[in-house]
Formats: sequence, structure tokens, C-alpha cells
Amino acid sequence: MTRVLAIANQKGGVGKTTTAVNLAASLVHLGKRVMLVDLDPQANATMGSGIDKGKVDATVYNLLIGEAQINDVLVKSENGGFDLLPANRDLAGAEVELVEAQARESRLKTALGGISGNYDFVILDCPPALNLLTLNGLVAADAVMIPMQCEYYALEGLSALVNTIEQIRSAANESLEIEGILRTMFDPRNNLANEVSAQLIMHFGDKVFRTIIPRNIRLAEAPSFGKPVLFHDKESRGALAYLALAGEMIRREEEERQQKAAPADNNGEAVRDEPAASPTDAREEPAAPDAAAAHSSNG
Repeated sequence: MTRVLAIANQKGGVGKTTTAVNLAASLVHLGKRVMLVDLDPQANATMGSGIDKGKVDATVYNLLIGEAQINDVLVKSENGGFDLLPANRDLAGAEVELVEAQARESRLKTALGGISGNYDFVILDCPPALNLLTLNGLVAADAVMIPMQCEYYALEGLSALVNTIEQIRSAANESLEIEGILRTMFDPRNNLANEVSAQLIMHFGDKVFRTIIPRNIRLAEAPSFGKPVLFHDKESRGALAYLALAGEMIRREEEERQQKAAPADNNGEAVRDEPAASPTDAREEPAAPDAAAAHSSNG
């Protein structure tokens, strides 16, 4: 069954595209079938996958406005090993053209319905804004991964995004859930980063991925070569971190599948040997931590 994962955070510069491209490549390396969808008019995921955004015949823009089908847009990233729905600056015009369109927020979901079962994962690289393109991504997604730096302003952005996810869940996609919060560009020497990281774990528990993406030169320079870091320097800390993230995601999915398949007791609950789930596993997502708390605790 295909799992559609949106990589989203309205704050820019937190590693969304880096995560989308490198997670896609890492999942392929672990034997999964992956498609990456570039929903950002900047087209950084397209370029980072080794595809020239100026030379593609059709893009996600043509897909959203109904001018093309998925197979017309799909290209292969030879540098990443995954399939790609590319973008270019034309995508910025989609918001204007879709303003009065019918079912404008579910155009992507409808388009992706035609490839169900062809992939294990579809990864959506959302733009750094809570706009119609991001809305299309969140409506189409099964879950959201939130990359974030462990800094003061990031906490405020996280709070807004969690509220948006709740609204979309109520109005347009009741099955949408938070896949996890990914700490990116992490520097353990930074006291504030450690404090914010501790707050995230306190409020979100198991929703915070154990894998941490470090600051890494090889990771930062890989896009300039048009390839994921795994194919730029597979021994780098950045490459190893994204492989670990892909492994953690797969393990989580397998554990969830086993829990659903477990025999139920008389009350209809799955029988488990381990302790009961923590509050963070509940259907309703916890509120984001207060950014002011981190600021005051830092003195």
C-alpha cells in the first residue's frame, strides 16, 4: 500500500527539500519504490535530483491545472534512483489559476489516485508557506513529516503548522496525522538547540524521530552536484543520518502493521506485551511547546 508523506514547514531554511531528496534516495537504497513530488516553484528538489528544471516538457503545474496526466509529467532521477514529478517557476501561477477552480485543494490527491500501488512511498516536497500548493500536499498526504531546527522561532512556526494540520484534518483529510518531527541542522554544542530538543521530546514524545540530522558540509554541497548526498559521499555523516531516518520510518511502519494485525481482546483492543501507548500516540496531536518557555529557560 502506498504511503503519501508530505514534508512541510512554513518556515524556510529548515531542511525540507534536503530531507525530501535524501529521504527518497535512502528509501530506494533500502529497497523501496519511491516517487518524489516537487510542489515548490523554486524547484530545488527537481534540481537536487539531477533534473534540469528548464528542460522538462511538463511539470506539476500542468498536472494541477488539468493539462497533463501523471505519466506525461513523470521523469526518472538517475542520480537518486526514484521517480520525480518535477517543478519550475510556472508552478507559482497555479495558485492564481486555481483560485476559482472546483475542488482546487484536492487536485493533487485526485492525480495521485492513478498511481496507487505503484510505489511504497510518495514524498511531497511542500513550499515554505501555508498556501494552496501546501494545502494540496496536506490534503493528498497520509501523514506529515515536520523538519525543524531547534531554535526559538522554529517553535512558533511549529505551533502554527500543528494548528493548520488540525484544521485540515477537520475539514478535508480526517486521516491526516503527524508522521514525526525531524530535528535538522543540529549542533549539540548549542545550548538552546539542546533545550528546544528536550522540549520537543517532552511535548511530542515518540512523535520526535530518534534520528537527528547534523550540520554537515557534504550534505550542504550535494545539491550543487545534482545528486543526493548518498551518491555524493555515502560515508558522510549526512548520508548515514538519512539512511538511519529511512530505516526508522520503515521500522515504525512495520510495528504499526503488526499492531493492527495483532489479535484483539474482548474489548476490541489489540493485545500487546509492551506497556500502553503514551499520550503522544493518541489520535489528537499535542499542542506545540511554547516558544517563550524555551527563551526564558535559556536565560
